[in-house]
Amino acid sequence: MERTEHHASFGGRQEVWTHASSTLACDMKLGVYLPPAALAGERCPVLYWLSGLTCTEQNFITKAGAQQHAARLGLILVAPDTSPRGAGVADDPAYDLGQGAGFYLNATQAPWAAHFRMEDYVVNELPALVNKHFIATEKIAIFGHSMGGHGALTLALRHPGRYASVSAFAPIAAPSQVPWGQKALAAYLGADPAAWARHDAVALIAGAAERLPLLVDQGDADEFLPQLRPDLLRAACEKAGHPLTLRMRAGYDHSYYFIASFMEEHLEHHARALMR
Repeated sequence: MERTEHHASFGGRQEVWTHASSTLACDMKLGVYLPPAALAGERCPVLYWLSGLTCTEQNFITKAGAQQHAARLGLILVAPDTSPRGAGVADDPAYDLGQGAGFYLNATQAPWAAHFRMEDYVVNELPALVNKHFIATEKIAIFGHSMGGHGALTLALRHPGRYASVSAFAPIAAPSQVPWGQKALAAYLGADPAAWARHDAVALIAGAAERLPLLVDQGDADEFLPQLRPDLLRAACEKAGHPLTLRMRAGYDHSYYFIASFMEEHLEHHARALMR
């Protein structure tokens, strides 16, 4: 682990770290916000943020306005990059596949399988790394935006008992039913629809082993609504009796202006579960 940035922020410290990932077989960057309590030596719970298509660790730490709320609530925030990167890592000219578009799953198809194992990275390697290098409790939660909202929902549903809470901003709720998801799932997992369903929040709801409440915010002026399908998530949760709070926010789009507007509410949602 090598620290490449550090900035005082709301009494805490925003840092950026680089490390060699054994899971992804490349160097990875992650943003880590340490609240004042952590700097004073107190163990704090960790909230993981998963970003969307084309993003790096920088988007969240510079645009979401989360540090001020994490400082007050005593939360460590960890924001990894969205995919493996580097000259030896497979890529695609389009923005919605390859580097910057890991979709938080473990690829099984060539040429992606060698590096694109974001599920194992987020669920296993990253928490072990954070617990080794920072003063953190064992309790963790997860949230994200767009592709990262998809990742937060599917990882929480696929790993019952792992996360104390989950939430999402404008998630790709049914990737197997929309072009963004169909393109990525076919490339990373092959042509089998059953493999796609295992990484689709709407498909996972019916068989969920844990009824972890889902908190989702979605702007009704989001230009990508046809790719996101919150209506399908609502229908699946109603059918399965899965707890869902879906808030359609009038006038909001897909940007970080939207995310920053409701960041405090999401951090408070996670703090209640993590401090319980």
